Amino acid sequence: MAVQTKTFEGSAVASVPGPNLRPRGLEVPLAWRRFFAWFQLIVVYVFMECALWSSQLASRNRWVFITAITVLVFVLVDRPSLKRMGLGLPTRFGAGLVLAISFAAAIFLVLAAHWAGGQIPANPLWPSLHLTVQYVAWALIQEFMLQSFFFTRCEELFGSSAAVWVAATLFAAAHLPSPILTTFTWAGGLFFCEMFRRYRSIYPIGIVHGMLGLAIALTMPDSLLHHMRVGIGYLNY
Repeated sequence: MAVQTKTFEGSAVASVPGPNLRPRGLEVPLAWRRFFAWFQLIVVYVFMECALWSSQLASRNRWVFITAITVLVFVLVDRPSLKRMGLGLPTRFGAGLVLAISFAAAIFLVLAAHWAGGQIPANPLWPSLHLTVQYVAWALIQEFMLQSFFFTRCEELFGSSAAVWVAATLFAAAHLPSPILTTFTWAGGLFFCEMFRRYRSIYPIGIVHGMLGLAIALTMPDSLLHHMRVGIGYLNY
């Protein structure tokens, strides 16, 4: 008897002999795979929110560790290809397009703040060079979470185009209650996810994520940004 399966490197549905079917991440019974994809999304997002909203530093660090281990376990269980996760090298055209659009957006943001009479930099003592380097690394980690984990599973559940909107909305919601970051990350998330959908590499997206984040820090006063904190950190600033 043939069993309907889904191949997640694309969107093709294929039939394979039932006795030879093995749940190896990319080719499993469709109903089981959809359930497992939902399970992964919900569990990791809940753990992530626990890390963002825990009032004690020790508790936040514990939830960050739990989230990281959970993501690693799910990735090892799924065994996706490097290409699917966006861990391969980008094409020159894709990387160039992402960098060019993002650089133009960062320049526009700085010029718009200047034309509006804002101080540039808006926060002369923050961020420091040390924090800037840390933020660029953190931006790449965020893109791994957003694209390699959340987007790929949303893609399985909703299709490639709809996944852009769903993943970007999840990304923005994780930046609540900061009004500035929630707004910018929703718009930025749509761009990041669409570029990932088209060119499938997190590296240029991680770079421009860091660049645009620093442009926001350069142009927005800390009275609104709260050191770019989210969750309980934003409220306790």
